[in-house]
Amino acid sequence: MKNPVLLLVLVLACAPVFAQNTPQQDKMKACNADAAKKELKGDKRQAFMKDCLAAKTETKEEKKAMTPQQEKMKACNADAAKKQLKGDQRKAFMKDCLAAKTEAKAEKKAMSSQQEKMKKCNADAKKLKGDERKKFMSECLKS
Repeated sequence: MKNPVLLLVLVLACAPVFAQNTPQQDKMKACNADAAKKELKGDKRQAFMKDCLAAKTETKEEKKAMTPQQEKMKACNADAAKKQLKGDQRKAFMKDCLAAKTEAKAEKKAMSSQQEKMKKCNADAKKLKGDERKKFMSECLKS
C-alpha cells in the first residue's frame, strides 16, 4: 500500500476483532491455570488437561436460562441414570419423579401460606387468653 497511515488505521480497526477470546480459549486458560496451581508435570498434566478440556462447563447464561421445569427434568434424568433405567421403566420413573417434585413444591407452598396465616392470627390474638383465644384462633384460621 502506498498510504502507511491508512494501513495503520485498518490494522487498528481490525485488532479488537482478533483480540477476543473464544470460549475454548477461555477454557484452555482456566485449565492451564488449574494445572499450574496443582503443579502438574508430564503425563499427569496431559491427562488433567485432557479431562479438563473435555468437561462441559455451563456458562452463567446457561445456568440462568434453566426454568424450574428444566431443573426438575435434569434432576429426574440424573436419578434415572443412576438407577440405570431403560424403556418403559424409565418412562414410568420419570412420570412419577416429575409429578412427585411438583406435588412436593405445591405442599411446601401450601404449608408456607398456612404458616403465614398462623403467624398473622397469633399476632392478632396476643392479648387474648383461654377460651377467647381458642375461639378467635379457630375463626381466624378458617377464614
